[in-house]
Amino acid sequence: QVQLVESGGDLVQAGGSLRLSCAASGRDYRTATMGWYRQVPGKQRELVASISSDISTYSAPVKGRFTISRDFAKNTVYLQMNNLKPDDTGIYYCNARGRDSGWTPYDYWGRGTQVIVSS
Repeated sequence: QVQLVESGGDLVQAGGSLRLSCAASGRDYRTATMGWYRQVPGKQRELVASISSDISTYSAPVKGRFTISRDFAKNTVYLQMNNLKPDDTGIYYCNARGRDSGWTPYDYWGRGTQVIVSS
């Protein structure tokens, strides 16, 4: 069974740090592009950071503050969030997308973890 399980969300003061984790299971994710998305009420889910092989990308608001990484041995993706700002508040979702051995695309989501940054 394919599963992405996020953890690490919390209430934190502005300027603080959090590390989110996404534990992936149920298939081989070594070639997947793993991403973290943020959603706030009334807005679309937006990409925060993604990692594919050794290439990482970040949205402009988090560049220099957030770091995405992955541990292939643990099938886990992390998002280190430093110098948090109130605008970082939202539900953070883990995503895995790619193609299987038959070139069939897949796109999986976790259930999210809540991050609240107080001013």
